[in-house]
Amino acid sequence: MSGEDSVPTAAELISAHPVATLLIDPDGRIVMANARAESLLNMARSALIGSIVGRVLRIADPRMDAAIWMTDKPLSAYDIQVHAGRNEAVEMDILIHPLLDDEHWRIVALHVHGQSQALGTRRTTLGVRSATGAAAMLAHEIKNPLSGIRGAAQLLESDTSEAGRPLTKLICDEVDRIAALIDRMQHFTSNQPLECRPENIYPLLDRAVELACAGFARDCTITRTYDPSLPYAQVNGDALVQIMLNLVKNAVEAVEGMDDGRVQVATAYRHGLSVLSAQGKGTAPLQIEIQVIDNGPGVPESIRDVLFNPFISNKRSGQGLGLALVDKLVRDMNGLVQYERDKPAGRSIFRVLLPMAVNA
Repeated sequence: MSGEDSVPTAAELISAHPVATLLIDPDGRIVMANARAESLLNMARSALIGSIVGRVLRIADPRMDAAIWMTDKPLSAYDIQVHAGRNEAVEMDILIHPLLDDEHWRIVALHVHGQSQALGTRRTTLGVRSATGAAAMLAHEIKNPLSGIRGAAQLLESDTSEAGRPLTKLICDEVDRIAALIDRMQHFTSNQPLECRPENIYPLLDRAVELACAGFARDCTITRTYDPSLPYAQVNGDALVQIMLNLVKNAVEAVEGMDDGRVQVATAYRHGLSVLSAQGKGTAPLQIEIQVIDNGPGVPESIRDVLFNPFISNKRSGQGLGLALVDKLVRDMNGLVQYERDKPAGRSIFRVLLPMAVNA
């Protein structure tokens, strides 16, 4: 930089970026590459500059079209097989974003699996696959005997004195709690695609908020701020209600005990963000945005990068499955879920981004 108070130049910012980053010109040529990109592609900067990006990064995934490098809209593609430079094909996530001042220039960020994902979103990971296997085994090995234990406790209750009945009730309650936990874990074992159709999301959001207010949120005020002009979304209605219940419950628990605790459900139309479609045929614009906002203390820094992994929780009694289920259901609808901490406003924001309905 030219002086102590100077703003870093674009070249300095790209050079310092902690992930592999390329700047692409309107002709599809690489005009800037940082050290991380050199390392990932196993190519010197001098060899990268001036090269056609599609020749340096060769798509090996049949779902993808090599034309993605020339997109004029923000695009996120996950779990894509790419021949990177002189390396064998590797699986990576690709984030492409046109420059604000000139959409024909693009920034490309490359995240090889194992690196953090800058958007705060995730695709299916080893942790989720491990949880799937664990859930299937637990359901098989534990759930069947639970019904026998509960039945035996109910039989004992009829022959037990008044003093002993609280113990049999405790057994039944604990069996019910474990069975409910197993039911939640079984959601991870299903690989069946969700049936999605055009839906007006507002009755679904209202249903989730009303269910919350009748139960766990009865002592919390939830405000709703809706954009009335939103088009229909391509979703599974039951799944969206479950997603909202989990996120609202998370927000309500975050403000528990606060005199000025606030929870808000908001919607907005989102321009520009796209992901690879579930069928691999082109891209799916994610134009429907739902926000669940609270003014609680926020998620600890130590778990933000793994927030949506199973069994991750900062709550003493939490099982760490609520947000993992949210992530899975949103992905099954070809959407994204993100977490953001707005420090100046003291707010936590969970964003659910969903595709707009086709032929609604």
